[in-house]
Amino acid sequence: QVQLVDSGGGLVQPGGSLRLSCAASGRIFTIYAMNWYRQAPGKQRELVATITSGGTTNYADSVKGRFTISRDNAKNTVCLQMNSLKPEDTAVYYCNAIVNDYVSTQNYWGQGTQVTVSS
Repeated sequence: QVQLVDSGGGLVQPGGSLRLSCAASGRIFTIYAMNWYRQAPGKQRELVATITSGGTTNYADSVKGRFTISRDNAKNTVCLQMNSLKPEDTAVYYCNAIVNDYVSTQNYWGQGTQVTVSS
C-alpha cells in the first residue's frame, strides 16, 4: 500500500505565491512520473505539471513561467512552487504518482489541497 499526502494550500491574494508539497510513503520500489493536477468547481480535472524520475518537466500552457515542479527522489517528495497566482488558479490541487510497489505499477492520488486566489 502506498499513500500520498499533499499539503500547502491556502488563501492568497492575486500576484502572491504558494508552495505545495506531497510526500509518498509505504511499499515503494520506484516512483516514475510525479504530477500535479487541479480541479476547479464545475470543471474537469486537468494536468498542471509533471516531472519524470530523471527530472524532465512539462507544464500546462496556462502555468508556464509561473509554476515550477521539483522532486526529491531520496525522500519521495514532489513540490509545486506557484508564483504570480491568478484568480483562475483557484482549484483543489492533487498530487499524483505512478508507483511500482514491488507487485505492480499503479496510479496513486493525494487527498487534495485547496488553493484560493482572491483579494
